[in-house]
Amino acid sequence: MARAKRETRKIRSPALLHPAKSAKERPTTRRRATTSEAPYHHGDLHDALLGAAERVLERDGLAGLTLRAVAREAGVSHAAPTHHFGDLTGLLSELAAIGFRRFNAAMIAARNSETHPLLKGLANAKAYVGYAQAHPGMYGLMFRTERLDMSRPSLHEAATASFEGLASAVGAGRHEKLSGEELTLDQAAAISRAWSLVHGFTMLLLDGRLQDILRRLPAGTEVDQLLDAMLRSTVPRPVGTN
Repeated sequence: MARAKRETRKIRSPALLHPAKSAKERPTTRRRATTSEAPYHHGDLHDALLGAAERVLERDGLAGLTLRAVAREAGVSHAAPTHHFGDLTGLLSELAAIGFRRFNAAMIAARNSETHPLLKGLANAKAYVGYAQAHPGMYGLMFRTERLDMSRPSLHEAATASFEGLASAVGAGRHEKLSGEELTLDQAAAISRAWSLVHGFTMLLLDGRLQDILRRLPAGTEVDQLLDAMLRSTVPRPVGTN
């Protein structure tokens, strides 16, 4: 028996020196079950964890988004999220940065689809609400400042770009360039008014508080039609548009 054990150790010792090779040769019955068909490579585990976190967030809400829940979703050890993000705040901040980047990309594409400054502003607002409807969990996280580390470079850069985009859209409607760095009181008021309008509408929509208004409208009236009518009532209608 002792001899058999020594021979077993001799066979297994090369695997200890080359763990990557042994992982392939290890019986599948002893492998940890994962949510994907293939194990993650070290370089893409960071992104895989963020993808898992987004799925948990949209499915279970912010209250259900914990480091352990993310690890389970990704099919990795409970220590993996801590290793990559430090703590839950770090994970949430990196996830919010992704949300802001996608959010910004959607609004940029919407603005670029129009030529008239006022129509650009309308398109920007619709893209804002559309993103929130498609990704309510992510949108809610992006504006939960108390859960985020806004000094984290990736999040600070993405959030700043979002504000700059808003300032630019408002400035285009006013026929002036607004950088967002230095504003007059009137310019700040214009940005705040536009942001409050669209953000307030978005929150009422996500909370289901607009249903009572929608049911009073003519049959077939959709949310986007209500939004469009609301936005158009706040700005002068460009000549030649409906």
